[in-house]
Amino acid sequence: MTILWLKALHVSFMVAWFAGIFYLPRLFVNHAESDEPKVIDQLKGMEKRLLYFVTPFAFLTVGFGIAIIYQYGYQWFANAVWLHIKVTLVLILIIYHGYCFKLVKMFQQDKNQRSGKFYRIFNEVPVLILFAVIILAYLKPF
Repeated sequence: MTILWLKALHVSFMVAWFAGIFYLPRLFVNHAESDEPKVIDQLKGMEKRLLYFVTPFAFLTVGFGIAIIYQYGYQWFANAVWLHIKVTLVLILIIYHGYCFKLVKMFQQDKNQRSGKFYRIFNEVPVLILFAVIILAYLKPF
């Protein structure tokens, strides 16, 4: 597989992953602010299905990213400071994604203690990471 195919697949799966990671906390906002049992039950199902739907995209994004690094070689990786920062941000995003599993479970068990405002702020984390990753990947400032 050529490097261009690897990059195209990496970016495609990244877009799909981020679509879910952007939408899931919006569901959390609605869930945290709802008192309607039917709405809450519907949101529980949506949250769980969405998280499980986008998780393979996270694995594929990371897998194709690793394949790109492998294709370019160790020396390129060792010299690409921008890439080290990008990988660190991706690791933070993976932790964020994992924490979403905990939040979904908490909502499933009706144990949420946080406000809609918390989840609105929580929703901004992947946005900031995405901006930083794009700037790093395209401008390679370091």
